[in-house]
Amino acid sequence: MRVYDSLTRSLVELPPAPGPVGMYVCGPTVYQRAHIGNARPFVVFSWLRNWLRGRGYDVTFVHNVTDVNDKIYEAAPGRSHELAREATAWYLHDTGDLGLGMPDEMPLATETIPEIVALIEELVDLGNAYAVEGDVYFRVSSFPEYGCLSGQRPDQVEEQEPNLLKEDPRDFALWKANKPDEDTWWDSPWGRGRPGWHIECSAMAEKTLGPEFLIHGGGLDLVFPHHENEIAQSRAVGRPFARIWMHNGMLELGGAEMHKSLGNDVSLRNVLDTWGREATLVFFLTGHWHGPLDFSDEAMSAARARADGFREVFRNPHVPGPEETWSRFSAALDDDFNTPAALAVMHECRDHDVLRRALAIFGLESLAAAEKPPADILELAERRQAARATREFAEADRLREELERAGWEARDERDGFRLVRIGE
Repeated sequence: MRVYDSLTRSLVELPPAPGPVGMYVCGPTVYQRAHIGNARPFVVFSWLRNWLRGRGYDVTFVHNVTDVNDKIYEAAPGRSHELAREATAWYLHDTGDLGLGMPDEMPLATETIPEIVALIEELVDLGNAYAVEGDVYFRVSSFPEYGCLSGQRPDQVEEQEPNLLKEDPRDFALWKANKPDEDTWWDSPWGRGRPGWHIECSAMAEKTLGPEFLIHGGGLDLVFPHHENEIAQSRAVGRPFARIWMHNGMLELGGAEMHKSLGNDVSLRNVLDTWGREATLVFFLTGHWHGPLDFSDEAMSAARARADGFREVFRNPHVPGPEETWSRFSAALDDDFNTPAALAVMHECRDHDVLRRALAIFGLESLAAAEKPPADILELAERRQAARATREFAEADRLREELERAGWEARDERDGFRLVRIGE
């Protein structure tokens, strides 16, 4: 299997199974409800975990939660800890409703403070970092490889966090002194404060996966400065860190006119409540993971129709497919995890066993289970069938209309009838 690596800007081969495959994926900064775009890395890398495990790999999937960050302090002055706790619960609930299972570990920055402080101390001792009045900064000039991921030249890097006391405008914060309005803080060798954003992920990744692991994932918007700074911090103290960097493309939300069904609320919660998890997952399947994906009512309607198309396959007789169907599906996912190509194979498939197996990779096995009609609906359909058999067509039509008002359709077949929900 091969995937696109942002660091080498090329397709790279994964080592043979069973691995191990350590996979660290940057999660949300929790200060509000996650929007639908925030869900893309969770979905893509959950699917990748499923596929790799199906291929025999020993996968450990880590997805962190950033619960200490400037955005949280700004959103809730004096109650940042409370907001972070609430928003973390929202994220766990909403992503849980996608039905993909949860990552193996979901570390919190607040639970990794000792490891963060220890890593900063190493950087200071090695001369890669320095303290200034309670703040600690990474010395960018001490790491010649800086810019290797983003392609930025070190002499062209813009200042990330303005401070006249820094040695170099390019240097970024590892530890920040506590400010009067910040209610969450920890003691450290440099005084009371809290960690910077970038050092949190370096420490959480090492704590859960060790000094070297196979895949680091996250959104394309994290390449610089977040992931560039992670590489600098971790490699400066001699950690090999991640070998492959996978960055999913961004979701293009467009204007409010593109998703009128949601109003101004493009949260994952509202999308799931409005469109359902199956249409949401099928929508994500339609875009290649490292390309952009347009989100709109039209795209979601099309995804819902695709999901209904899969349901229809399982309402019809099983048709054994060509032996190469699964091989074509596998080849699509083994070639840079190409879900649109895999989706095309799935749409051609009428083999229930193969299609059910493919849907399970993406958390869509529920599409293989047709809804059973209630007993009273089944009785109406049977009475209609009996009326047709005795040529009482007026009564049969009346019963058909009654079924339709209840939301069901009786589809006549050679050996009887089949009940399906209207709209499915």
